[in-house]
Amino acid sequence: QVRLVESGGRWVQSGDSLRLSCVFSGRDRSGRTISTYTMGWFRQVPGKEREFVAVITYNGDIDVAGSVKGRFTISKDNAKDTVYLQMNRLRPEDTALYYCAASSPFYASPDVYTDAHVYDYWGQGTQVTVSS
Repeated sequence: QVRLVESGGRWVQSGDSLRLSCVFSGRDRSGRTISTYTMGWFRQVPGKEREFVAVITYNGDIDVAGSVKGRFTISKDNAKDTVYLQMNRLRPEDTALYYCAASSPFYASPDVYTDAHVYDYWGQGTQVTVSS
């Protein structure tokens, strides 16, 4: 069974930086490793739907939400089974519970992976709070 564990969230001030990490462990029935999964980051605040933040696809394509473009960067270290979300110039509106997710299907367009429904596995989330 695939397991995702996020870390790195904490309380920060506006303008600060944070790096979130998500460790991928376990295997599904196919035995695939993180290198063959598309990995995404989403965030959610109470009362709102889960929102796409960034994705790095199985073949290295990257897509980032417009609200964080130029501030957030997604990367993956297959050797460490870890995906990262580097968040710079944080704003109070970035406050949310941040989730890591893994998607097993192979879609040609990164746009498909902005939909939370295409992800098979989710972590428990890590809280990021940005004060003004």
